Amino acid sequence: MIKKISTPLTKEKVKELKAGDTVYISGTIYTGRDAAHQRLIKTLQNGEKLPFPVKDAVIYYVGPSPAKPGKPIGSAGPTTSYRMDDLTVPLLEQGLTGMIGKGLRSQKVIDGMKKNEAVYFAAIGGAAALIANAIKKAEVIAYEDLGTEAIRKLEVEDFPAIVVIDSQGNNLYETERKKYEVTEEEK
Repeated sequence: MIKKISTPLTKEKVKELKAGDTVYISGTIYTGRDAAHQRLIKTLQNGEKLPFPVKDAVIYYVGPSPAKPGKPIGSAGPTTSYRMDDLTVPLLEQGLTGMIGKGLRSQKVIDGMKKNEAVYFAAIGGAAALIANAIKKAEVIAYEDLGTEAIRKLEVEDFPAIVVIDSQGNNLYETERKKYEVTEEEK
């Protein structure tokens, strides 16, 4: 099913999203990759305030290329998500409701998503320039010294993604593979 959603991504909205849904996201999302996640977790461990409101937020795992003249951002393709798996659950516990990336997630993250009512979206790898067209504004808001891995606040309009893992733990990577598995009897 095709759905248009806007941020903030409340738990009510999350519950309406099902694995396999195509979504177009509009509103504010934040970027963050490995180095930024390490700093976010250290900030939490130190009892300090995070640099953006995590509750009902969406983090896009991306390290965009520099913007061309007149553009808010360069190519902005998704990063492989499992690189953030060891650093994700504490953010889910703070109210993070959406993550955008590519590739599989660990069972620990899936369990955290179910417990905290969050969803994982896949952005299409290889479509970085196309995805950048959905980004209308980009501003570094934290960890500028990390360069492309700095946290950015993005304003997006109809950002294309697919719900891969919903808040119930339904996982498109598993269900779709099973449809095409060859059994011993079929060999």
